[in-house]
Amino acid sequence: MNKTIKIDPVTRIEGHAKVFINLDDDGKLENAGLVVNELRGFEKILIGMEADRMPHITARICGVCPTAHHIAASNALDYAAGVKSPPATMLLRELMYMGHIIHSHSLSIFVLQGPDLVLGLDADPAIRNVVGIVQANPELAKVALRLRTIGQKINEIVGGRGTHPVTSVAGGITFVLDQEKKKIIQALVDEAKAMLPVVTPAVKGLLLNALDKHPAMLNDWIAPSWAVGTVKDDRVSLIEGNLRAVDKDGNIKIEFPVEDYDKYMVESVVEWSYMKKVHFNFDGELHEYRVGPMARMNAMRQFGTELADAEYAEFTKLGGYPCHLTVFQTYAKLVEMIWAIERSDNILNDPAVWGETRVPVKFKGGRGVGHSEAPRGTLIHDYEIDEKGIVRAANLIVATQQNYAIINRSIEQAAQSHIIDKPNETALLNAVEFSIRCYDPCLSCATHAVGRMPLEIAITRGGETVRTIRR
Repeated sequence: MNKTIKIDPVTRIEGHAKVFINLDDDGKLENAGLVVNELRGFEKILIGMEADRMPHITARICGVCPTAHHIAASNALDYAAGVKSPPATMLLRELMYMGHIIHSHSLSIFVLQGPDLVLGLDADPAIRNVVGIVQANPELAKVALRLRTIGQKINEIVGGRGTHPVTSVAGGITFVLDQEKKKIIQALVDEAKAMLPVVTPAVKGLLLNALDKHPAMLNDWIAPSWAVGTVKDDRVSLIEGNLRAVDKDGNIKIEFPVEDYDKYMVESVVEWSYMKKVHFNFDGELHEYRVGPMARMNAMRQFGTELADAEYAEFTKLGGYPCHLTVFQTYAKLVEMIWAIERSDNILNDPAVWGETRVPVKFKGGRGVGHSEAPRGTLIHDYEIDEKGIVRAANLIVATQQNYAIINRSIEQAAQSHIIDKPNETALLNAVEFSIRCYDPCLSCATHAVGRMPLEIAITRGGETVRTIRR
């Protein structure tokens, strides 16, 4: 007899999904995976629109990572028009983006994953949320939420709006830095930097404590794979540079400009989900790969700032190189947040930031390809634009698609370590959710989807559903 357990509500993933876990007749794991079951179809919505609207329209795909789409679209339009935005433009776009990284990573670490780290996977779901963090550790919560605010404020000042920025356009940026704005942003950056001596050991301590309580996360949640990230001058870069692919041993296999992505990144449809998988094609062989903070650290050799490089060295001591520990995604976000704060300071004090910020643009028809390194990983926009400046085709490759195969592997590992032959259904749901949250998936971006965020886990045995857990 089938058994259904309802657990309500679902929390802390972006998008509408369910998880399946298939067992054989002997109760052994056959496979498991994430099913994304809603569709918006943004690639079709964009057809027929004016190309110069892409930075504004695509930012509406997601309220969590709009700046990533805003910048990727701007870069694609620069490519389509055959122009290179001035150095000051790229610095100001990057400054906006550093605010976005600070905001997004602090949100992910403290609000989405924080309740699991502070309160534990076995905590009551009623308190395992940001309110529970405030009650359990008010000082950490205060600093964490302030960091998020600082990042959002920087994004808002440079981008014109906090959630859906508007200032980055084809051929430049409409924002003009003046001494008053610089003073405001500099004060925010200085405040964020002053928080790092508190934030850094706190996050590392919470992560290591979680690993001590759940050693399977350290010993079994390991997913070796290729990694892809953007590099410039052999350093991590988020809005310009080449894409670099390294194999599971950290060997550099190839580096290429983003307009060549379709030679290497192969999308494929799966019959049970609206989200497509992406594999990396190298010499005719398809490889599973990851993108995102940890993948970027596996792909590059340094950040180029003092505090981030020092913490990166600590990261490699604990996680090895290349790192394939799923839960170290959290640590990687911390290192990138440190770098984003330092990099913001560097940009504000770069004399080139005061230069010209616009060049004339005219679309003559053709292809526009651009990208950014979204907080979750590589994001690519590819447009076909006619001679009137109208978008005739669009393709979006987002981070969660590229991480799909590795997310499914992590779900299998969580099922194996916390579910199979384990009586506690709460542990089932919490472990699976936590493994998914390590990738901070954005399902709205991945299916170009809209909807609420319930999670359903279906367990089958011998082809028949024996248990369904919903939250």
